[in-house]
Amino acid sequence: MPRSTARVATDRPGRYAKQLAAHMGRKVPAEWSEETGRGTLAFKAGQAELTAEEGALLLAVEGAAEDLAQLEDVVGRHLVRFGSRDELVVAWQRDGGEPGTVQRLTGEEA
Repeated sequence: MPRSTARVATDRPGRYAKQLAAHMGRKVPAEWSEETGRGTLAFKAGQAELTAEEGALLLAVEGAAEDLAQLEDVVGRHLVRFGSRDELVVAWQRDGGEPGTVQRLTGEEA
């Protein structure tokens, strides 16, 4: 199944991952573990993995090729909104080597 990943630089990766899992958990099955620093989001079109590491939040989405951009957008857009204060940028890289979508603040969201 096609996969896309993003490494989002932040000094609060666990906080943002927990917030993203809690928010998305209102609409889709979501899990977050403080102990492991890992979580998942289960969408109808695919899934997302969240991994907090020192200085970054690692994101991965997996789904059908035609759904990949939408999965990137949903996960990235919500994270950017939560991290607006830190001006987070989510730049996805597809497993085939091609770039994916990019989510960042625009003037309307700031």
